[in-house]
Amino acid sequence: MTVPSGLPAPRDAVAVAEPAPLAARITRIAALVAALPALPADDGSRYSPRRLTVAWLLEAESVHTEIAHGRDLGAFLDWCDRERLDPLTARPTDLAQFKVWRSAGSAGRPAAPSTVARALASISSWYTHLVANTDGAIARNPVAAVKRPAVNRHTSTTAGLTLDEVDALLAAADAQADARIVAASRTPTGQARYLAALRDRALLRLLADLGLRISEALDRELDDLSHNAGHRTLRFVGKGGLSRERPLTPHTLQALDEYLAARAAATGTSADQLTGPLFATTGASADGRLAEPNIFITLRRLAKSAGIASADRLSPHSLRHAFATGAREAGIPLEDVQDAMGHADPRTTRRYDRDRFNLDRDPAFLLGARRASRRP
Repeated sequence: MTVPSGLPAPRDAVAVAEPAPLAARITRIAALVAALPALPADDGSRYSPRRLTVAWLLEAESVHTEIAHGRDLGAFLDWCDRERLDPLTARPTDLAQFKVWRSAGSAGRPAAPSTVARALASISSWYTHLVANTDGAIARNPVAAVKRPAVNRHTSTTAGLTLDEVDALLAAADAQADARIVAASRTPTGQARYLAALRDRALLRLLADLGLRISEALDRELDDLSHNAGHRTLRFVGKGGLSRERPLTPHTLQALDEYLAARAAATGTSADQLTGPLFATTGASADGRLAEPNIFITLRRLAKSAGIASADRLSPHSLRHAFATGAREAGIPLEDVQDAMGHADPRTTRRYDRDRFNLDRDPAFLLGARRASRRP
């Protein structure tokens, strides 16, 4: 048996075979790390910087976090490479210069403070992992002495959607699926495009109805679908590694069942025999895990067709914001919305509520009316 090359070999003589999904993940991460600049070549030692970087990425709580960490570290190491800087001996002043460069953004658009803060947090986590595992060879985390950008914790820069805009977006997804029905029976390409339209409709309904993080949806396997207390449910691991379960709405279930039935028919099996990711790729790369960038493209294309003005700035997180705002507008208590969204702190939930600054909700009106009613 062999151990994937991205991880250190066990100290004993017997190598342990990893489960297939984990082995594939290690292989993918190892390939990413092997292509990173500015780090020394892997010398085969157990605690080489590249092997430790693979192990660090494997600790990510979700694929979404893993990708974000890899992107942030890659940007930093690219910068180090251009600056002819050894990242293993970098000092706080070097990281401060990187912060300035990252804040400048690209194409004349400065990066948001939250984006820069997240990048520094990723890089800091990487350095902390190296310091803890190199037995003094890397003595300190240079990010620790760098002042982080101030981030407004009361509002969000994510482009929002009104409830009418959410309805228009979902209607556009319905129309896309309906438009591809005829072509589905003509060619394999037509069938793949129709299946993709059914998948996109089911995914967008899930995000809109449950307010999930995109990683919570895309990381799901088919066996994460379950039943509980008379509900059909979706089990998932939320932020912080907590196991959670949410009921699926009839609106989402209708689209999800139609998608899974079509996917099963395309593979000559039944829906209850399907395996793999809940939301899968189609066509030549069928049954792979759908990637987040694909959802950005689909969401913005459908939003444009629906006539939504902010289409070019939307992200899957926009639907999560719309869920929180809509729930609060409907009078659902803050603590129930907090539980549904998996927030540890109610202040985070309030940050998602775009209607919280609505002047019509100002307590001054209620108090003013009360005083008026008490005047003679």
